[in-house]
This record gives sequence, structure tokens and C-alpha cells, in this order.
Amino acid sequence: MLRFLGLLMLLAIVFSLGYYTGQHPVGELNKTLRGIMKPLQDQTRKILDSTLGMERDLRVRHRLVEAKARLIQAKAELLDRNYGNAARELAEAAKQLEHTRLAQQGDESTMKVRELITQVREARVELRMGKMVSRTRLDGIQKDLDTLLASQAEG
Repeated sequence: MLRFLGLLMLLAIVFSLGYYTGQHPVGELNKTLRGIMKPLQDQTRKILDSTLGMERDLRVRHRLVEAKARLIQAKAELLDRNYGNAARELAEAAKQLEHTRLAQQGDESTMKVRELITQVREARVELRMGKMVSRTRLDGIQKDLDTLLASQAEG
């Protein structure tokens, strides 16, 4: 009995859909579907754009944190008088900052990143030439990097 009612219901639904499509032309149905799909596509595009923006921001922040870690490691190497290792860590920090600068094209913090890259590269060159780099200079670079990280977290 239940099967019979289910079959009867299915036949009624199929008949209703057939009757509806017979009364309304296919072009009208396509217009209705396009009207429904357009807002969905716009919303999907907005969500995708915001997701890509968040991913870019996370990558930039990760590279800044990595550059800070390399800078701290360079300071530790300086304390241990491992000048070659310190220069290598500064080179890696500059490389991470360069990647950050490339990811931030058109952003106002790009100038700050360029200044940091210049400072890190100058310190590295001085180490490679055998000159002593003061710890306060690296502390200043780290402080600038911290302010950049803080501004990145706000924006």
C-alpha cells in the first residue's frame, strides 16, 4: 500500500513538472536560472577574492616572522663570534624580506620593507668585510621589523 502511494506521488510530481515545462518555454526557464545564478556567482567571486587576500596576508606575515627569526639567530651568532654564520643568517633574512616586498606590491609598507632590506644587506656586507656590527644596530632593525609586523596584524 505504501509503495502504491509512493508511486502515485512520484507520478503526480513528474506529471506536474512536465505540465509546468510545457506551459513555460525553455527560454523563460533559462532566464530564471540565469537570474538565480548571477547573484550566486557574484557572491562566490567575493568569497574567493577575500580568501585569496587572506592567504596573501598570511604568507606576508609568515615571511616577516621568518625574517625576524633569522635576524635573532644572526644576533645569537654574533654573540658566539660566528661571523660567517651571522652573515648567512642576515642573507636569509634579507631574502625573506625581499619575498615580502614582492608580495606587497603597491602597498604603503613596501617602502618600510625596502629600508629594512637595505639595512640588513648593509650589516651583512660589513660582516663579510670583517667589520664589527653592533648589537644595538641589529636591535634597531629588529624593532623596525616588530613595528612592521604589528602594522601587518592591524591591517
